[in-house]
Amino acid sequence: MSSGTYTKVGHGLAKALGIKLNYRHPQSAEHISRGESVFSVSSADSFVEREPTSWEWIRETTPSRRDILRWAYGLFPFTHWIDRYNATWFAGDLIAGITVGAVVIPQSMAYAKLAELPPEFGLYSSFMGVLVYWFFATSKDITIGPVAVMSTVTGNVVEKVAIVRPDIPGHVVASALAVVAGAIICFLGLIRAGRIVEFISLAAISAFMTGSAINIAVGQVPALMGITGFSNRESTYKVFINILRHLGRSERDAAMGLSALLFLYLIRYFCGFGARKIPHRSKMFFFLSTLRTAFIILLYTLISWLVNRHHRKTNQRLFRILGMVPRGFQNAAVPTVTKTIIQLFTDELPASVIVLLIEHIAIAKSFGRVNNYTIDPSQEMVAIGVTNLLGPFLGAYPATGSFTRTAIKSKAGVRTPFAGVITALVVLLAIYALPAVFFYIPNSVLSAVIIHAVGDLITPPNTVYQFWRVSPLEVVIFFAGVFVTIFSNIENGIYTTISISAALLLFRVLYARGRFLGKVKIHSVIGDHVLGGDSKLSDSDLESRDPERSSRNIFLPLDNGDGSNPNIQPESPYPGIFIYRFSEGYNYPNANHYLDHLLDTVFQQTRRTNPNSFAKLGDRPWNDPGPRRGRTEEDHSDRPTLKAIILDFNSVNNVDITSVQHLIDVRNQLDRYAAPDKVDWHLACINNRWTKRALASAGFGYPTPRSEADTVQRWKPIFSVAEIGGHTSAAAAAEHRENERGLKKQRTEERGSRSPEKGEAISKDDAADSETSDFAQKIATSKAYASGVGARVAVVHGLSRPLFHVDLTSALQSAIANAERSGDSEPKGVGANTV
Repeated sequence: MSSGTYTKVGHGLAKALGIKLNYRHPQSAEHISRGESVFSVSSADSFVEREPTSWEWIRETTPSRRDILRWAYGLFPFTHWIDRYNATWFAGDLIAGITVGAVVIPQSMAYAKLAELPPEFGLYSSFMGVLVYWFFATSKDITIGPVAVMSTVTGNVVEKVAIVRPDIPGHVVASALAVVAGAIICFLGLIRAGRIVEFISLAAISAFMTGSAINIAVGQVPALMGITGFSNRESTYKVFINILRHLGRSERDAAMGLSALLFLYLIRYFCGFGARKIPHRSKMFFFLSTLRTAFIILLYTLISWLVNRHHRKTNQRLFRILGMVPRGFQNAAVPTVTKTIIQLFTDELPASVIVLLIEHIAIAKSFGRVNNYTIDPSQEMVAIGVTNLLGPFLGAYPATGSFTRTAIKSKAGVRTPFAGVITALVVLLAIYALPAVFFYIPNSVLSAVIIHAVGDLITPPNTVYQFWRVSPLEVVIFFAGVFVTIFSNIENGIYTTISISAALLLFRVLYARGRFLGKVKIHSVIGDHVLGGDSKLSDSDLESRDPERSSRNIFLPLDNGDGSNPNIQPESPYPGIFIYRFSEGYNYPNANHYLDHLLDTVFQQTRRTNPNSFAKLGDRPWNDPGPRRGRTEEDHSDRPTLKAIILDFNSVNNVDITSVQHLIDVRNQLDRYAAPDKVDWHLACINNRWTKRALASAGFGYPTPRSEADTVQRWKPIFSVAEIGGHTSAAAAAEHRENERGLKKQRTEERGSRSPEKGEAISKDDAADSETSDFAQKIATSKAYASGVGARVAVVHGLSRPLFHVDLTSALQSAIANAERSGDSEPKGVGANTV
């Protein structure tokens, strides 16, 4: 069946259903192309813009076979670079992998305590995190494994389930949480929904990190000091009060923990000081600082062994130590994921997913910008998801990107994600070779390691001040999140910051305020020289010599609300013509607010075209009852009548049914206000084809008929045209090169053929003059050096929608031209000479 048959069937069906295909189309393309234009048909190529179709959208949106293959190929980014792996890359990865391995071993065991799990589960999570991630990674710096915040959230889940179902082991609950959260995140990544994390603002992330760090640090103080007798899982402020209340019950653990914490900070300080004083040794100081955690763990493990080697029983130990750590993967099994277990942590599942996402994606994006590469958020979701899906088979609990270890890995000179395999081998070695050493690690030293690690997550005051300089409202969100975390818990702090950030975004969209614009003539200045400001030359001279150096018109808010110089007063475009700019999109939440502002200003600055439109009092509407009895109506004869509205759609990408219907209603309202005249609507800077289609279907983009009978009136469209190619185009440059080659060939031939005959005397000057004149004549007719005179031009926007304009200047020119053509006798205002 041919396309013509489909069209006929469609038109017949539309007629049967009562659908008006040309509804609100006062002009057809044929009528419009015959308007009185500023250029003739012979001087420019016509162009009728084709509307986008639903089938076109479906074809563009539906993935093709190539897209599916590209998607599948993108799931394994390591295939993009592994075949070019070399010894130089391996050397950098080896150093970085070993360095991170030395850090992750003590940290992972400490974080397992936060998760209310034995320390070996931290090692399992570290091993699977770094081993699996590199297959799916788009970041070379990220290190996946146990982190303080996620471990705390996991610990809350394990503790809650232990109260309700003590028969279910904690590691079973943690593994089930990892599988479910990982499956959710993996699904989001596979459908390429990575941009969802963009809804979480930097203020929310900073508040979450700061509040969580304070919560974790305060919760570790009891173990650091050897204080018992209360829960460190309560709200942060309650834990802090209990610490002060029971401070006198501190034990020998305090000596070990406080001294270890002090040494950790001293080593970092002196290494940083040495790197500043001896720059050429900065690499050495960096590795010394990085290995401080491993050094402190080994030092205090040695001290613990010396004082506790004859006191292996629990009640004989001088301070609390880690105890037995089993060798190998003793808890490797298929994770138990049942409906009963899932229901036990359903309430904490959203917070767990958010924590896994925002910490990892925020860190990956930050280090990607620092090291000049771009991550794929969707692919990173796949990496997190697969890691947490596979990890529980070896006993791992939820893991995500670590800020501390990522920073260390980046500074250690990592070259590719393969460094994770080196780290996995180091962790594997620890799992099988070092359990006997782990037995004597003091618990208070592990608490010191945790406090020292989370201290870097607290947002420093200077950063908060910079937030205040940028957006004071978001600083309020930041402190709200921190306070909720301290006085409630981490989960509520996350929900609070995300909710308030979303509310602020909606508020800004809902109460977006447009601006009325005026025209300002400006000149460009270099030093003390004004371009185009030579008083000896006219504007036409300047434009003919260099159009980009002449003065030009720009449009600024009439109220100087953009911060422009208040001494420069933008001029009103023209009496009865208004230029209105949408500031933050134009959709159903803010459409009414925008247009209320537009109507209020129009009614305040104009008058009705027909002052006698209400013959008697009963004809007036209730909301415009007129003056009280005995009083005369105010005289507004000094105000102009409404002629045209120019809308700047530069910040609008999409419109919807509601927003377009609001525009239709306002257009009808203003037509009644300006009766018997009609208000022309000029729309500039529309940058989306679907937006043009929506507005055109509502009757915008076409001249408004002055009466029912006058469907094709005499009006003056003004179209923007541009040269096809232009004098700086590649085609013109190629033509210029071709002309030069032709001229050289011609001169060569002329030199060979023009031998002077007897009796003729040809001077060198005459020959040179002839060649010069021929060359000049050919260059003058070349597009490469043409100034636009006689060049082939075409319209920028389609002839079928003459009131859609490429910029505000052309929109204003068209509005003024048609306002003057209407025969209005009012004085012409500023801008009348621009047409």
